[in-house]
Amino acid sequence: MAPWYEESFGEDYVLVYRHRDRVHADREIRQVAQWLNLEPGQTVLDLCCGTGRHSIALHRLGFQVTGLDLSEVLLEYARKASEGLGIRYIQGDMRHLPFDADQFDAVVNLFTSFGYFVEDEENGQVLKEMARVLRPEGRFVVDFLNREAVKRNLVPESERVEGETRIRERRWIDGDFVRKSIQVIDERGERMYQERVKMYSREQMEDMMRKAGLTVESVWGDFESRSYDPISSPRMIFVGRLAL
Repeated sequence: MAPWYEESFGEDYVLVYRHRDRVHADREIRQVAQWLNLEPGQTVLDLCCGTGRHSIALHRLGFQVTGLDLSEVLLEYARKASEGLGIRYIQGDMRHLPFDADQFDAVVNLFTSFGYFVEDEENGQVLKEMARVLRPEGRFVVDFLNREAVKRNLVPESERVEGETRIRERRWIDGDFVRKSIQVIDERGERMYQERVKMYSREQMEDMMRKAGLTVESVWGDFESRSYDPISSPRMIFVGRLAL
């Protein structure tokens, strides 16, 4: 049986997460660019770029952008949306990046595109790959969920209609994981998908980053630059650089 992340990021994913639009992406990327303190023309890897909304926003700010994702379906959406912009999109696994060392001035990993794997070693390998492809003095942003906020605010079930499609979502905590089942119903019938993200504390994330060769300089609680609070912050956004 294929891992969930090989099954879930297809055509239906675009529909389920249609509310994540370019307006949100532009606002988030403006803040990311400020945190990273990069100059126009520098190279940025959008790691797990999906349909390319953050890649496009990065390009608009003058950066040379490469987007990587495992899903060829999502990459095709990204290529169509970015036609003529010169953004490079590559299919690949975030645990084994298809790049030589020291290629990027910055790596961004956004919208909870971390914690996909059961074993800590595999999730840690993603961070090691980020460090490997960063140039000396390279910078990074990892936008992750806040475990305590997820537990406190989890909505067990929800349902909505998008056009002629009904989407039902069920969410629950399973040990160290937050899980979601997604049921999509339309004229073609019913499809079921699973999502599973391993939740980490701030201390665990910083320890993994340190072991990977990354130095955390700040942790934010949202894209409005509010300080991270372990109870109330909706996000846990790590900003830092390659360790010296």
